[in-house]
Amino acid sequence: MNPDYAQAPPCALVVFGASGDLTRRLLVPALCNLLRADLLPAEFSLIGVARDDFDSDSFRRALGERVLEVASDKVRVTEWSWISERLHYLRGEFDDPGVFERLGRALKQFESAQQTGGNCIFYLATPPGVFAMIVRRLAGAGLMREDGRWRRVVVEKPFGTDLPSAEALDRDLLAVVEEQQIYRMDHYLGKETVQNIMVLRFANGLFEPLWNRDHIDHVQITVAETVGVEHRGKFYDATGALRDMVPNHLFQLLSLTAMEPPTCFAADAVRTEKVKVLDAVRLRAEDVERFVVRGQYGAGTVGGEPREAYRQAQDVAPGSTTETYVAMRLMVDNWRWAGVPFYLRTGKSLAARKTEIAVKFKQAPHSLFRDTRVDRLGQNFLVLRIQPNEGIALQFNAKVPGPKILIDGVRMDFKYKDYFDNAPSTGYETLLYDCMMGDATLFQRADNVEAGWRVVQPIIDAWRAVGPRDLELYQAGSEGPSAADYLIAQDHRRWRMIG
Repeated sequence: MNPDYAQAPPCALVVFGASGDLTRRLLVPALCNLLRADLLPAEFSLIGVARDDFDSDSFRRALGERVLEVASDKVRVTEWSWISERLHYLRGEFDDPGVFERLGRALKQFESAQQTGGNCIFYLATPPGVFAMIVRRLAGAGLMREDGRWRRVVVEKPFGTDLPSAEALDRDLLAVVEEQQIYRMDHYLGKETVQNIMVLRFANGLFEPLWNRDHIDHVQITVAETVGVEHRGKFYDATGALRDMVPNHLFQLLSLTAMEPPTCFAADAVRTEKVKVLDAVRLRAEDVERFVVRGQYGAGTVGGEPREAYRQAQDVAPGSTTETYVAMRLMVDNWRWAGVPFYLRTGKSLAARKTEIAVKFKQAPHSLFRDTRVDRLGQNFLVLRIQPNEGIALQFNAKVPGPKILIDGVRMDFKYKDYFDNAPSTGYETLLYDCMMGDATLFQRADNVEAGWRVVQPIIDAWRAVGPRDLELYQAGSEGPSAADYLIAQDHRRWRMIG
């Protein structure tokens, strides 16, 4: 076992919606990776709950075939065998009280056999519309009572579709369980570089003194995808890039980049500082037209392969006005960041897959070099790459060798894979382990969720009022809509290239 980490305590993991894609692609491979690192307890049980017609034996066979097919690079047969021996299945509808009665009996049986210690995580790999109902059923069956053991529930984003629905979901959940029992999952926070943002800032005297309006010109946060809507057309056409990505993924990156130092790395201390950032963001409905851009991809070529237009994708309405790209300029209205714009963008079918935070430092005075051949200085960027090729790069200026003063931009590049042995990862290992350990630092609190939706709600309202007239089509495989270039050019700046 890794001496730096304690093995998780005995527990059961109950997955509602266990026959879905999330379980076989991400959850089971993550459990196998935790097992490989000797972080799973021997007293562990996995219970799948779904409406598909399986018993435990047939579910083990079906799930094993799919896991080894889609995640063979992450899962060893021996690890899957260990998991499958502890895997059980309950068939039923999520609104059927009998399912929860049978689940309660199974959990008592495992506890009596000293297989779980009575501890349990209920993971809702289900459509968000049934989150509240399942948690009410769990509480009604007495399955959320702790009584010397712990009971936790994990919900995956999206946490609502707008501010009123997010507030309603939180009210429904908190009516039957305690806040400390709720783990709101955003898998982006399981990525090493995301967690390293706090370490980079707060463990290095080199960076934190410069992390403010006096030294930073602006910040760009990019989450670019080459994939199109693929098989998620029905969900995506009702959701769009804004709701799908901004209140969760992008705002998590924004919060970690802009937050004040917490008093410690305890969950509530960190989450309190993150919510302060979102509370300080100001975006009025009348500013949306100027500072927010939306686009939708048309036909094009991505990675040398032809890509059909979004409106031709499966389960997408032929005349859909759903955005697949959004960019915005936000200001964090506090002492540290006054006057520093944050530019955020995300989109599908773009030129490259790239998630990064780029911090642009203010330009050095040019007057010293006015009598030399140097007509301009290169830009100073600190770039945190989240994916792919996790790492950190620093761009600065250096003298070109020779008798004349010539300056060129150079780059120092740190890659995680060059310094550390990266274990196979789905991004869920850290989050599942933290949930088992009761560490909620990387999970959102109710006020975090609602603060994010408060920023986004004026955009939703403004778009609803004007209709699709400002929706710009962009070519698949491009950098995105031209309106996004104009958005940042208004401030005499430009985006870093995606491709």
